[in-house]
Amino acid sequence: MATSTRKKAIELWNYQFPMENPEKLAKILFRYDNDPGTKDVSGSQDSIGIAMPGINRFFYEKGEYWPSSLETISDLSTIKWLEDRLYMVTLWPRPADFVVLENTNITSENVRNLTEAADKTWKGLLKKDIVTFSGGFSESFNAQITMFPKMMNQKISEVIDKYRDIALSWKLSGAGGGGYLILISENDIPNSIRIKIRVKDYWL
Repeated sequence: MATSTRKKAIELWNYQFPMENPEKLAKILFRYDNDPGTKDVSGSQDSIGIAMPGINRFFYEKGEYWPSSLETISDLSTIKWLEDRLYMVTLWPRPADFVVLENTNITSENVRNLTEAADKTWKGLLKKDIVTFSGGFSESFNAQITMFPKMMNQKISEVIDKYRDIALSWKLSGAGGGGYLILISENDIPNSIRIKIRVKDYWL
């Protein structure tokens, strides 16, 4: 949900974006969110997700914080298809001392697995193919927690177990450890948050 980055956006622009190119606004927000000398840089995904409308896919070069290119879905039928299958369940606040970058397992193979899973998810979304989409979604989550084991804990695993019979796939928002559980389902999930994807450029 990028709560801290959203607060920074509100500091900058109150509750409405200026009439400016969305990617430029995302870059401004990213820089404002990361003061000079910041040790743990807030991901550019948060700034882009807040500032840019539609569904966005990012491509990064090794060692870079800002994507080398972006791909956007603005098709309303595809956006509606995703909205109808996307649910979020509130977990708990991420602990203040939580550091997801401890004890990582980042290897070429694991990065490749995440890349291939993301590509499969995107292709499933473009085709509105729930089997491919949810399969890639699950593979993406598995690749993430393989590289960043601290994302998961026993409490989160117990929450996931409650939804295994109704959801097709799931993953954690952001760095994990708490926050929100994202679920993909073709059945309604009670007491969940529904998502509205912004298709206009100028409101927060």
